[in-house]
Amino acid sequence: MSSARTIPRSCSLISANGLSKHFGGKRALGPVSFEIETGETVGFLGLNGAGKTTLLRILAGDLRPSAGSFAVQGVDCIHNPHDLRKLVGFLPDTPPLYTEMSAREYVRFAGLIRGMSKDDVNRRIGEVEEITNTADVANVLLRELSHGYKQRIGVAQAIIHEPALLILDEPTGGLDPAQIVEIRLMIKGLKEKHTVLVSSHILPEIQETCDRLLVLRDGTLIASGTEQELAAQLTSRRIAVTVRPASSENGASAVEQCLRGIDGVHDVTCKGDHGGSFDFLVATTEDLRPDVCSVLVNNGHGVLRLDLADKELENVFLELVHGDGGGSGASS
Repeated sequence: MSSARTIPRSCSLISANGLSKHFGGKRALGPVSFEIETGETVGFLGLNGAGKTTLLRILAGDLRPSAGSFAVQGVDCIHNPHDLRKLVGFLPDTPPLYTEMSAREYVRFAGLIRGMSKDDVNRRIGEVEEITNTADVANVLLRELSHGYKQRIGVAQAIIHEPALLILDEPTGGLDPAQIVEIRLMIKGLKEKHTVLVSSHILPEIQETCDRLLVLRDGTLIASGTEQELAAQLTSRRIAVTVRPASSENGASAVEQCLRGIDGVHDVTCKGDHGGSFDFLVATTEDLRPDVCSVLVNNGHGVLRLDLADKELENVFLELVHGDGGGSGASS
C-alpha cells in the first residue's frame, strides 16, 4: 500500500514541473512544465523523436522520470505510482493485448488487475462494450481480430476502471479511413467523462478532437495553446478568397492588382477559374481578412468566399517543429 502523501489540490488535473528523462547520457525529454485542466482534451504534436511517447509514458506511470515532479488530481505521482495508475487509463501505440484471451475476458482481466470487484467489472463491462462498439466480438479471441477491433479493445481496457485521465498514444495508427473516423467519434464521446491526452502525427485528428495543443521539438515543449492561438504565431498567414471581378475584361488581373496593393500582402496566387469567378491564395504577414474584404468590395468586386486557408494547423506545426533552437537526441 502506498503512502498517503499528496500535493495540495488545484483546479488543474495535471501539474508537471521540470519533467525530464535521460537514457544513459542521452536526453530524451525535458525539462518540461505544464498544466492540464479537468475536462480538457489535449493533443501532443511533434515529429518522430520529439519526446511525445516518453512524456505520455511518464504521465501514465509506465516510465519514471529522471528529474522533476508531477501530480494528477493532487496525488504526488513520483511517490505514489500505484495511486497514479488508479487514476489513469493508458493506450500505448501498440495495444497491450493477451491474444489467447477473448475480447471480453481480456477487458474483464484488465478491470480485475486494477482492483475492481467482480460485481463492478460485470456492471461496467457492458457499458465499455457499448462505448467501444465491441459487443459483437466479445467472445472472439484477440488474435483473430482486425487491427481496428484490437485498437478498440485497447481503448476498452484503458477505460474499464473509469479513470479521470485517459492517455491515447497514436490511437489511429495503422487504421483505414473508415476506422479513423470511428475512433475519432469514440474519442469525442470519451471527452464527456474523461480528461483526454492524445498523441498523433495525423494533424486532422488533433484538429478534430482536441481543445488545446502542446508542441514538442527535440524533447522540449516549444508551444502551447489552441489552434487559433498557435496560428497567431505564424510569421506568414494565408487567406483563401473567391472573387467575382467587377468586369469580365482582365478580371483576374484586376483582382490580383487590387490584392497586391494591400499593405501587409506579400504574395497573391490565382488558384482556379470557375467561369466568371476566381480563387486566390493571399499570403500576408497577419490576418488581414477585414482589409482584403474591404478593398475588394470598395473596388466593385464581389466576394463569394473569404477565410483562412485550409491546413492552417499544418502550417503552424511545420513552422514550429522546423524552427531554430531546441535540443537534440530526443526519443519518440
